[in-house]
Amino acid sequence: MFTGIIESVGKLTALRSTGDSARVTVLATWADGEVPGVTLGDSVAVNGVCLTVVEHTGTPDGVSLAFDVSHETLARTSLGDLGVGGVVNLERALRVGDRLGGHWVTGHVDATGTRSKVVDRGEAWDLIYRVPKALEPELVAKGSVCIDGVSLTVNRVWEGHFSVTIIPHTAANTQLLEGQAAKTVNLETDIVGKYLRRFIDLGLGKTGEEGITLEKLAGYGFLGDD
Repeated sequence: MFTGIIESVGKLTALRSTGDSARVTVLATWADGEVPGVTLGDSVAVNGVCLTVVEHTGTPDGVSLAFDVSHETLARTSLGDLGVGGVVNLERALRVGDRLGGHWVTGHVDATGTRSKVVDRGEAWDLIYRVPKALEPELVAKGSVCIDGVSLTVNRVWEGHFSVTIIPHTAANTQLLEGQAAKTVNLETDIVGKYLRRFIDLGLGKTGEEGITLEKLAGYGFLGDD
């Protein structure tokens, strides 16, 4: 589990194909070349994708972290589109007792989207993304969304698009403004929205024969005999 608060911006130093899968190596630039608390087998979010550390090597420039990426992850995320030298957002897994500065992020990417426009507001930037229609019902204005591992607040949702605003600190400490052209990003919607959508899709929010009834509540023990 993660929070969407980025701890480091790393650089992809190697991408080696292993059949349909790949091994990705990232140089993490934490202070003093150390990553406190990260060991083999730990989880790290790389551009919002939860991956397992399979190699961990200290270097003069930081820490080299290697991850095995399955064919499923390559197909459903933007990791396969990265080239050597590409910049990625990194976050270590949340520890019990840590502050939850962003929102609950699982690191399980729902789909990729496309950054279609960047609007410079002087001391802030509005970012507009195209989103697959299937995800649009799980986005809500002033709700949370995770973009390339960054927890952000949705401004608006409309016709296959949504927008967010970032401040200078976010711009300086993530790769969200990287590049000027259209950019593919990993998207994860709020887990609460997923459960609510599933609740509605199953008809549990309705009344009547196919939804919730007093008889069903009683049958499952939610109502007493009186």
